[in-house]
Amino acid sequence: MKKLNILLSLIIILTSCSGNSQNKLKRYDVKSGIVKYTSTISGKVLGGEVKGSGTESLYFKNWGAVELKEEQATQTTTMKFFGRSKTEKNSTHVINKLNNGESYVVDFDKKIITVGRDVMMDMMKQSNTDAGDAGKSMLESIGGKKIGNESFLGYNCEVWDIKGAKQWMYKGVPLKIDITVLGIRTLKEATSAKFNVSVADSNFKLPNFPIQKQEGFMNNQVFEGEMDGMNDNMDQISKLSFEEWKKLATKDDSEMQEMSDEELHQTYNMIQKMIKMRKGN
Repeated sequence: MKKLNILLSLIIILTSCSGNSQNKLKRYDVKSGIVKYTSTISGKVLGGEVKGSGTESLYFKNWGAVELKEEQATQTTTMKFFGRSKTEKNSTHVINKLNNGESYVVDFDKKIITVGRDVMMDMMKQSNTDAGDAGKSMLESIGGKKIGNESFLGYNCEVWDIKGAKQWMYKGVPLKIDITVLGIRTLKEATSAKFNVSVADSNFKLPNFPIQKQEGFMNNQVFEGEMDGMNDNMDQISKLSFEEWKKLATKDDSEMQEMSDEELHQTYNMIQKMIKMRKGN
């Protein structure tokens, strides 16, 4: 599951980036948009059955440099043991906001907002290369491939397949995602999509919860001033062998420690290619 999540994150991030001019982040090939989605999840696993549904709203402007996603979903899992059944129902409500590299995650259960930096956005923001072409090349190197073009909601979409996960992308914006993992199918489809429209600032407002900063967090102004030092760090990372990088990456990160060598290789290769893209190679 973790391997698939890594690959899906790559395809979403990398195919949703276009060329960056004057070091300004351009994640999509449309300036602004409002997209509404519905999602379903269904399947059987370990003698049980999973069903769920949800909705999602996507708002973005400035070519995706500012973006807010709000998702609400419910999932019901029914397990059967020795003729008895147990049903659990879970609900989720999540907001994720990106603002030129700053990342905000709203936890409605704890009523707090965690702010950190989105590393991928920062690396892409500093690149003067065509991040879209570089991203597609990276996808192909890990088994992803464009399998055609299809019309969805009247938009001409590129269809990408990576490890059985298919995405329909319009100018970098995902309009449909179809994934099956271990017998569980997740389908997310846009029900409406409007592009190059005025998106009110009110759509990007967050709840009035306390803000908790991740350790070492830098806001955009401070981050820009630290880029020279970051460039030196990227140069050092680019010179590390896989084994050297693995030792550093897994030293104090429990999640990285649980990853297989194949998953770590994919992550290492992705980082190296992102560094090359950032340098314009």
